[in-house]
Formats: sequence, structure tokens, C-alpha cells
Amino acid sequence: MSEPNVAKEPGPQESPVVQSPSPDEKKKREYKDFTHDEEKPTHANVDMSLIELKAEDLYDKEKVDLETIVIEDVFKLLQCDEEGLNTEEAHRRIELFGPNKLEQEEQNPFLQFLSFMWNPLSWVMEGAALVAIVLSNGSGQPPDWEDFIGIVLLLFINSTIGFYEERNAGNAVKALMDSLAPKAKVKRNGTWSEIESAGLVPGDMISFKIGDIVPADCRLTESINISIDQAALTGESLPQSKKLGDQCFSGSTCKQGEAEGVVISTGANTFFGRAASLVGQDDDTTGHLQKILAQIGSFCLVSIGIFVIAEILVLYAGFRYTYRRGLNNILVLLIGGIPIAMPTVLSVTLAVGAQQLAKHKAIVTRITAIEELAGVTILCSDKTGTLTTNKLTIDRATIRTYGPFSADDVMLLAAYASRTENQDAIDSAVVQALGDVSRARAGIKLLDFKPFNPVDKRTEITYREESSGKLKRVTKGMTGIIIELCTRNKTEDLENRLEADVEEFATRGLRALAVAYEELDGDDPEGEGNGFELIGLLAIFDPPREDTKQTIDDAMALGVKVKMVTGDQLAIAKETGRRLGLGDHMYPAKVLKDGPAPGSKHLSLDDMILDADGFAGVFPEHKYEIVKRLQGLGHLCAMTGDGANDAPALSRANVGIAVEGATDAARGAADIVLTEPGLSTIVHAIRGSRVIFQRMRNYSIYACAVTIRIVVCFAILAFAFKFDFPPFMVLIIALLNDGTIMTLSVDRVLPSMTPDSWDLSEIFSYAVAYGIYLTASTVALVTIILKTTFFYDKFGVTFNGNPSPSSSNDYQLHMIVYLQVAIISQALIFVTRSHGFFFMERPSAALFGAFCIAQLVSSIIAAYANFGFTQIQAISGGWIGIVWVWNIIWFAPLDWIKFAMKATVIKRLRERRALAQAEQAELAVTGVPITRTQSRAASIHESLYSNRVSFIRRAARKVGFGSKITMKPEELQRFSSIQAQRTGATLARNPSRTAAA
Repeated sequence: MSEPNVAKEPGPQESPVVQSPSPDEKKKREYKDFTHDEEKPTHANVDMSLIELKAEDLYDKEKVDLETIVIEDVFKLLQCDEEGLNTEEAHRRIELFGPNKLEQEEQNPFLQFLSFMWNPLSWVMEGAALVAIVLSNGSGQPPDWEDFIGIVLLLFINSTIGFYEERNAGNAVKALMDSLAPKAKVKRNGTWSEIESAGLVPGDMISFKIGDIVPADCRLTESINISIDQAALTGESLPQSKKLGDQCFSGSTCKQGEAEGVVISTGANTFFGRAASLVGQDDDTTGHLQKILAQIGSFCLVSIGIFVIAEILVLYAGFRYTYRRGLNNILVLLIGGIPIAMPTVLSVTLAVGAQQLAKHKAIVTRITAIEELAGVTILCSDKTGTLTTNKLTIDRATIRTYGPFSADDVMLLAAYASRTENQDAIDSAVVQALGDVSRARAGIKLLDFKPFNPVDKRTEITYREESSGKLKRVTKGMTGIIIELCTRNKTEDLENRLEADVEEFATRGLRALAVAYEELDGDDPEGEGNGFELIGLLAIFDPPREDTKQTIDDAMALGVKVKMVTGDQLAIAKETGRRLGLGDHMYPAKVLKDGPAPGSKHLSLDDMILDADGFAGVFPEHKYEIVKRLQGLGHLCAMTGDGANDAPALSRANVGIAVEGATDAARGAADIVLTEPGLSTIVHAIRGSRVIFQRMRNYSIYACAVTIRIVVCFAILAFAFKFDFPPFMVLIIALLNDGTIMTLSVDRVLPSMTPDSWDLSEIFSYAVAYGIYLTASTVALVTIILKTTFFYDKFGVTFNGNPSPSSSNDYQLHMIVYLQVAIISQALIFVTRSHGFFFMERPSAALFGAFCIAQLVSSIIAAYANFGFTQIQAISGGWIGIVWVWNIIWFAPLDWIKFAMKATVIKRLRERRALAQAEQAELAVTGVPITRTQSRAASIHESLYSNRVSFIRRAARKVGFGSKITMKPEELQRFSSIQAQRTGATLARNPSRTAAA
């Protein structure tokens, strides 16, 4: 660059002309720089002479808005003055408003443990246990203690896993509580003191300075060069200058100056409190995985119920079975048919998946979010700090010059006019833009520096140039202020250029910073110069993160659409969207209330939200509404964010993602916390979640198929041969199956390139086909054994020396059936886990090893078990070999059954689903959307699974928090003054009275 030390030729100067006032005198220009609208103060709409501190007066904004009324009225409304409250009044108000923190409900550990046994799947098993111990006292036989103990043990194992996970998990409320700032400076009894921030009440006088957290929403009564960073609350990029009477939000950070203010609201009535109170608002809704569990549970229960009723009718009414004999047959269906371990197996799969995601720096704080992330179709992303760096930067590519100075010269001179210590955000951005910050003072001697203040709205430096010894002066600041100082080169043409450049910056969401320069004659640093000359215009913006564009492209390649939802201004949002390739088809938040404009291409607000690239100027309620409406359109939504203002939408979204450096409030509401900067980790998380989803889908097909296989098989055997299989052996099959299937959590699978979804009709179709086929394998084996002597003739195997079993309930026949069912049922998992031939997709070593061990145990039981309490007897090695060969022969065609199902039933199901989606899309275009209303019965049924899956749904809110995530001390204090959620209700129940004069 050319050196600015070299003396420059002055720009063109206008001859001073004395003008007489005239009607045609030129008006002062108004530069339309990018800024925020200001709200004018108002007076309270209540009778100030009759004020009484009531809930409706204090918080009903239609009656009185404490954020905008003049400060004198605030003191009258809150019955206080600048001397603060006395101790007695403060105690009265703390009783009225409650402590300035969230209350946490303690849960009884014993009741929490029992809650895991309260859902339809568990009820059936509990019913089976009762049948075994209470209803089995018949036919002169004792209670079935063995089956009772086995069932109870199975229930307790599942409940223990759930209880352990939930008791060790945090939750959003706890995370918010941990972020409380411990202290606040308050004026009580006319003197300043430090108290716990939880003790603040409306009417308190508080004080804060640079670096402090604002402890409550307040109106400033004294302001000394104050600048507040509220990006984490409102999404605004720049720290906001505050003047007397302005409001400061609870949880924002004081970046400059010091101030005093009167607390106007605490807790849930603060800006932050309103956002925090929305977290967890949807407790009445059922989780996505919970709904899937309910539907799979219904399938299994209905299947079991049909055959239990059939057995009751056939065995008792038709075969005249004794009470106890028929009951044992029914127990087999109840114990074998219920996939009691399904929620536990799925939770283990999710938990192991969470550990795998942690390797990619994604800490899962709600385990079921993994399953939902696999199906996410829309990613709603906050801008400030998420898509962007949240660090102001000078856009060197857009620097405008107006004189003999180059862009590099303008940049250097602007850095001269910036502080190098105790910088504000703009000074820091200018100096950092140099690359080498030492250049900001190199080659000059500082003589005088005037920092930015709200009155002058500019900075100014007077310095001596060491190379020439000349005194020079540089100023930078608001365009309208700087141009008025420029007397040397201000012409009509220059002003037109400047005005056009500033307006161009404004439309692009860039903030303009003008720079001017002058030289001084003599050695007096306070002397008059030869007149300022406008030399350049800098553009300030919050740049995108380096990896954000690539991340967005990768997300779109995976079938996930990205929408920007930000609290920043529309122009800034559009510019960011253009830079990231998101598009600039964005709308201001007001359209969410007003709807699409008449004559626009959008027929409904939902259509507009779905089509938009993003929304700007949104508040917590808007973000929440956008996510809610997208979910209403059938999309699974993920929401990324880093500030407290994102917490409601993070909580509402199917998957809330807190980026690295997010506030504790955002982390508490999020389901996944990223520990690396940027969003690239999300792509890894999406791929990882789809791998985990495939594992869960494979298990679901397997579990449903085994249910059909057990209930249909043993019912048919009972009907055809009066075959009474011992219930205890079904328990053994269930335990071995569950132990093996747990290893699915680390199985090798490939992720899909499109969002996954639970198509239960496909799962149930596969399950019925596999279940009936496996049933046929067992029925065929029993038929050959009972009706022929084939195996004796060919292989010489016998039943205690006889070529045929003594009866259809021969104890050795029971053992043969046990071994055949145990082996081929487990082998089915290799078919359900693969898309092609089972041998083309290698399973994990853990799954294959567990399968081999389970089959070894089953074979050992078959060879040596002679349990006296159940109806089995060990069989010879010959029979064990025959069963293995029989199962291998029947296993081979299972892949062809899978292919046949894909070509016929599954193909028709998918065609029907595609047709339904096309019809739905057509209805949406015509503006007549049809939504399916869930029946109350279905909703209640889903809610019955809430306790059983609550540890999955709420588990590990703090998984990985501790040593895996380091939190800075100042971040732990960032969101102070979270208030009790019941403040409004307390006010309504306990209206205060004006203190006696």
C-alpha cells in the first residue's frame, strides 16, 4: 500500500461564499445509514394519583408498559425513588414476587423407579407375573414361582437401567439455574450493598459497570457512556448505546461505562424470563419416539390379544383344558410375545450412538434427539454467533475512497483513530482489520485522543508523524457527523456519491463508518487544522464463519433445507443469506402476524413460511411460532442457536442444537451441544444419527417379527397338536435374544442420503412375512416328528430309545422346539439388518460374537439341561445337529422373502404414500389444507408410554457436561436473574397495597 506518511495534495476546496438566507436554501442532508427505530417514551395509561401495585397495572402492557413510559412514572408505579427500597419493603416484595430464580420440583426416587413399570408393555408382563403367582393355583399344583421370578427380574432390569440414566441426568431448568449470577449491587435503606441476585424485586435501585451482567430488566436513571451487549438476548450484532431512561435487559453484558437503574421486572416478566418460561412448555405433547413405541406396542398387543382370545375359546371351550394347563399356554403368548426390552434396547442403542457422536464434538443432552435428527427435513438456524462469528469485521472489499488516499491508507488512518486498549467493538474491528495490530500506533506519536461518546458520535486522534514531524488529525464516526466536519472537499458531487454509498450499504445491512483527515499548522495539538477532508467510507458487518457455507451445502446434499431465523435486521439477514448461498428471499417478523400481502404468490402464512429462506427481526415468540408451524406442516425441524432468545425454539424443535460458545440457557434448552466452533459438526451428527436410526429400524422389524413368530407359532401348535410349551423356556429365549440384540447398538450400517422416517406399515409388513415364515419352519418340524419317523429312519435319533415321541408334549420334543426357535429367531437379525443379501453386509464383531455365544448357550442347555421345575429333558447331539441343519435350510430363503416383499407389498405401500403426499401438496396449493386430527383415545394411549420412555426423552441433559465441556466462569454467570415462573400468578393472588405515607 502507499504510505500515509507522505503528504497528500489537498482535495478541491470551495471558495467561501457568503449567502443570504433565502427560501431556496439547501436543506441539510439526512444520510439513511443502517440503524434501529427508536420508540418514543409514553406516559402510563393509569391514574397516577390512585396507583396501587397490582398485577394488571404492573405487567399488562395495554394498560402500562414499564419499558417505554417516562422514568418519573416508573417510580410512581413501583412506589419507590432513587434512594431505593427499605429492608422491610424489600422483604414484603420478595414474598409477593418470590425469589429471582426458577423453582425445581424434587421427585421421589422410589416413585420415579416405579414409574418405569407403568406402560402397556409392562402391564402385560406384570399381568403375566400375577397370573404365574396368583392365578396358577389350580389342578393341585403350586404357584409358578420360577416364571414369576423370571418375569419380575426382567422388569427390574429394565427399570434399573431407566432409573440410573434419569437420576444421573440434568434438565433444562437445572442448566438455567446453574447460570445464575450470584451477586447484584443494590441500594437498600439509602446505602449501596451487594446481595444475592435472587433477592432483587421490582423497585430496587441497582448499579452495574463495564464487565458486569445486568441482573434484572431495568430503566436507567443514570448513564455514563454506557454500552450494552445484548446479542445473546435479541440477536443484535452490535453493542447498543444506552441513555437516560433506556431499558437494559436482564442477562445482557455491560461493555462500556457504568450505570444505575430502577428494576422494572424480575424473573419470568423480564425479557429473558419470558424466553425461559417457554422452555418445557410442551410437556403435554408426546415425543416422536414415544409415538413410535406406542404404535409398535399396539401392534404387538393386538397380535397377542387376538391369539390369547383364540386360545381361550379353543383350549377351554373346544378342548376342555383344565384351568392350569390352559393358563400355561396363555402365559407362553404373554411372555414370548411382548417385546418388553424394546424401550431398553432402543435406549442403549441411542446412548451408544451419543457416545459415538461425542467423538465428533457433539454432546447429546436428550438421547431421543438422535432418532429425530435422522428424520430432520428443515434446519432453522439463528444468525448471530451461529452462522456468523458474532465479531464485527471491516469488509475490505467494499471500502469506498473519496480522495487521493488508497483503501489501505484509509484503513490505516481509521486504525489510528481507534483505541488500542479498552476497545469497543468497532475500534476492535478496525484495528484487527490491519492484520498486524501494532501498525495502529507505528510511526506516529499520540498527542491527543477523543474516544467515542453518544453526543459527538465519533472518535478523533491528533498525532505527530515521526517521519516528517508534521501534526495530523484523523476522525472516524457516523457519516452525517463526519461529512459536516469536512470543509475541504465537500461538494455537491461528493455528497451525492456519499449518500448513494451509504444507502447501498444500508440496503445490504452494512453499517457505514466515515473517515476524515486534516493537517495542522504549527506544534499546538489543540490548534485548528486546515480543514477535514473526507477520505473514505468503511463497511462493518458480522462475517459468516469460515465453514458455514460448506456446512449448509452438505446439509442440503443430505436433503435438509436450511432457513435463517434471526433477531437482526432484514437487510443484514439478506446480505448474510447471499454470502452463504441461502438466498435472500426473507421476510420481516411482522408477516407472521399480518400474513402474506394481498395478491402475493403465497396463499397462506404456512405457504410463505415453507417457501421463505428466512425471517429477520424475530423475537422468541416468533422463532417458536415458525418452528411450530413447520412442524404442523409435517416437517421434523432442527433449530440451532447460541443465545437465551433461542431457548424457546430450541426447546420446541424436534432437535435443538446449541453451537460452541452458546450461553448456558441455550445449552439447557438444547438437545445437542456442539463443542467445536461452527456448524460442520451438524453434518457429522446427521450422518451419525441416520446410522443409529437404521440400527433402531432393524431392531423394530426384528422385535415385531419375533412377536408374530411366537404367538402364531405356539397358538397353531396348541390348536393342531395340543402342544403345551413350558413358559419358563420362553423366558430363556427372551433373555438370550435381548442380550444378543443389545449389540445392535454398535452394528455396522450405512446412512441414507435422505431424511429417514418411521414407515410402520413397512415394518409391520416385513414382520408379518418373516413371522409367518418362521412359524412355518417350526410347525413343519413338529409335524414331521409327530407324524413320521423320518429323522429316526435317516439319522437314527430317538426319544428315550423310541423312534417317536411318547406324546405331543414329550419333554425332549419341548427341548427340540426350544432349540429350533432360539436359533432361527436370533439368526433373523442378519436378514433384517441388511438391504441386500445378508452375507454382503458384514455385521459388527460384537453382534456376530454375541450371536455365537447365545447359540452356544442354547445348544449347551439343549444338551445338558434337565430342569426339574419345567417340562424339558436334554436331547442327544444328533438332535442338536439336525436342528442346526434344519434352521440353516430354512434360513437361506429369508433374503428372497425380503426381496419379494420389496417388489410387491413394499412397492405398493410406497406408491400409495407418494400419491397421498402429492394429493396433500395439491391441496396445500389450493389453500385448502386437510389435517388429520388425532383421536383422544390415540393420544391417551401414547401418553401411557411417557413414563416408560421418560428416561429416554429426558435422559442425559448433562451428559458430557463436566469434564467434556469447559465453561468459562463469566459464561456461567452470563444469564443472571432468572425469576420464578409463577410471579404473575402470585401477583394475581396477592395484590399489594400502597404503603402508608
